[in-house]
Amino acid sequence: MRIAELFTQKRPLCSFEFFPPKTEEGFAALYTTIADLKRLNPDYVSVTWGAGGSTRRKTIELVSQIQNEIDITAMAHFTCVGATREDLTQSLDRMHDAGIANVLALSGDLPEGYVQPPDGFRYASELIAFIRTKWNFCLAGGCYPETHPAAASPETDLKNLVHKVNQGLDFLITQLFFDNEVYFAFVERARTAGITIPIVPGIMPIVSEKGVRRMTQLCGASIPNELNARLLACEQDPACIQELGITWATQQCQDLLKRGAPGLHFYTLNQSPATRRIHERLFGS
Repeated sequence: MRIAELFTQKRPLCSFEFFPPKTEEGFAALYTTIADLKRLNPDYVSVTWGAGGSTRRKTIELVSQIQNEIDITAMAHFTCVGATREDLTQSLDRMHDAGIANVLALSGDLPEGYVQPPDGFRYASELIAFIRTKWNFCLAGGCYPETHPAAASPETDLKNLVHKVNQGLDFLITQLFFDNEVYFAFVERARTAGITIPIVPGIMPIVSEKGVRRMTQLCGASIPNELNARLLACEQDPACIQELGITWATQQCQDLLKRGAPGLHFYTLNQSPATRRIHERLFGS
């Protein structure tokens, strides 16, 4: 199933994101997580693309297994940083041969001291254009409601996003955010700039104070004053913070759906409890 076709059903979609573990024990735990979340009937799931060759192969294997053995539509993340065109071609051919129809095309994080291969790509827009020369995947892309950390300005970031979409994207998934007004203001700016494809909000339930502060620092997202005060009030109590994360994300999702968001994409961190509880509060068990 091509995910873009699901948006024509005129109902909000629900999806979960996982990453390929580095150990066999991790894979066993992940299958338990996916099985736990399958009963929630997600419209699709996605699997991130690792930095190393073996992890990248595991992404393709995992996406194929999710589709063929667990019977859930799946999307493979795919990055271009550090890869030659031959590397990209081989991976794209493997995904096609594995029956993968959906790809989230990203640039990828730059490692320290990175040197781009002579025939490689730096930007997701270049990767998307390359994919469209041969492969007929349903393509998704990422976007930053609070501006990409490397962008010179919000205006430049939006201009780059328009260019990326025009290379052939079918829908967008946002980076995490904790203030819905940020999301809706971003969508309005994108629509004014001519972007018409669905823009799906990415939701990350908070599971630890240290984790959320590290993540927001990396991606340039902000923590609203009210949420920050509640985090501090928990005094690093793990149970308190997790309950706060579930409550905040549930309220976010309720508001997003009420105001017409095309779906919800949960960054699960390979864990099911928080996402499952949020889903049950939104849609029932």
